[in-house]
Parts: sequence; structure tokens; C-alpha cells
Amino acid sequence: MSIARERIDRLEALAKEAATANEDERAREYVALARRIAERNRLRLPRSFERFTCDRCDRYLRPGRNARVRLQDGHVVLTCECGAHHRYPYRP
Repeated sequence: MSIARERIDRLEALAKEAATANEDERAREYVALARRIAERNRLRLPRSFERFTCDRCDRYLRPGRNARVRLQDGHVVLTCECGAHHRYPYRP
């Protein structure tokens, strides 16, 4: 595992902890930093990190708190407070 991958994993854990503690700005900084590290090193973000972050505002999404989750025609639709939609397929 590369140093960049370890750093991204650590930032994911920190963002989750910060979002749980209602420190949204700190969680947003962690998400933005992890994205920059991934871009610089040409790495993909882990799936769990991609699914729970907003691409538009870099917010760490917590369903029921700052994100709405709906099931619609074989897709999970996450809606962030900023209005961005994220759709992920699922099999019923």
C-alpha cells in the first residue's frame, strides 16, 4: 500500500469522526485534502469514500442528517443539502 493510499484512508476516518462530532467544516477540509492527494497521485478514492462525499461541495454525507436517501427504479438516490444528486445502482 502506498503512502498516498494510507493518507487517503486516514483522512476518510478523520472526516467520518469530524462529521459525527458535528464539525462539518473540518470534515469538508479532510474530504478536499483527500481528493487533492488522490488527483495528484492518480489514485481512485475508495468506494465508501466516493459514496459518502458530495462532489459539488466536498461535504461528508450522513444519511438522515445532511443527506436524503431515496430508492427509485433500481437506484439509490442521495441528495446533499447543496442540491447535488448522486445515483448508485442496487439489486433488489
